[in-house]
Amino acid sequence: MTIGKHLSELSGLPAFDFPGPKDTRELPEPGSVAWRISVDTYDAEEEWPQAFARFAESVDTRQVRALIVGGWSEAYETSASVIVEALAGAAPEFPALRALFVGDITFEECEISWIQQSDVGPLLRAFPALEEFGVRGGEGLVFPPVRHEALRVLRVEAGGLPREVVRGVAASELPALTELDLWLGTSQYGGDAEAGDLAPFLTGERLPALRRLALRNSDMQNEVAAALAAAPVVEQLEVLDLSMGILDDAGVEALLAGRPLTHLTKLDLHHHYVSEPLRERLRAALAPHGVEVDLGDVQSPDVDEDTVYRYVAVAE
Repeated sequence: MTIGKHLSELSGLPAFDFPGPKDTRELPEPGSVAWRISVDTYDAEEEWPQAFARFAESVDTRQVRALIVGGWSEAYETSASVIVEALAGAAPEFPALRALFVGDITFEECEISWIQQSDVGPLLRAFPALEEFGVRGGEGLVFPPVRHEALRVLRVEAGGLPREVVRGVAASELPALTELDLWLGTSQYGGDAEAGDLAPFLTGERLPALRRLALRNSDMQNEVAAALAAAPVVEQLEVLDLSMGILDDAGVEALLAGRPLTHLTKLDLHHHYVSEPLRERLRAALAPHGVEVDLGDVQSPDVDEDTVYRYVAVAE
């Protein structure tokens, strides 16, 4: 699986591409859409800060509620630091901004593991009223421990998420957060976190409002499942998402032997390597309680002589 489409919406608002310099079409009302500001990753006719400056001149930024940062020139070798600087510097001009996503880039523009990110801490500090924040790409990504009173949704997508990013999120104080979505990825692409790095937020103490937890797209999915099986945070969840990884029977056995999951509204395990007997056991344990169990997209391992290969959904 690859990321072949741009975001269609952000925070409930439909995405709208801010036109290029030669496009004179009429613009929608500033607060009615999630504005995507992009330039070509190859042979761009303008740099992203220039496109952003045109946007600020063309739109009443005081009414903008959602922004999507799309591609920037040579995103595969140029970091997003200039974008972070531009956005943070313009924060006073965006008092209504509540949702921000950095790196809405498809595989044709730049593979997820090639996207050059940077320190996103300045964005969270510059926008204290932000309620939803997302970022795609783990290369060069820095997420320092922060305290943010308003953030409700945090999503970090990567083919490999660095250990220090996971630790930064785990050490953050996010009292309003209801949804946390981390794509942990694979060690082949920089995902060097271990299950122990998740421990600080598996207690639930730093995330008292959390209702949806996604720890997915991981090549340590069984270890994550085992850690969650005994985690206090599970009791407060409505949705648990361990999808897109290499979860197999061992991970499901751990979940079945752990804390009850019958209070969940949904358990999402799609893209997995779980056998049919274990799938049936899981359904039998949860379906009678009204839990929606997504066990779609069953994978089969590749076997080369004595070596078995399993793959996460999104890596390169």
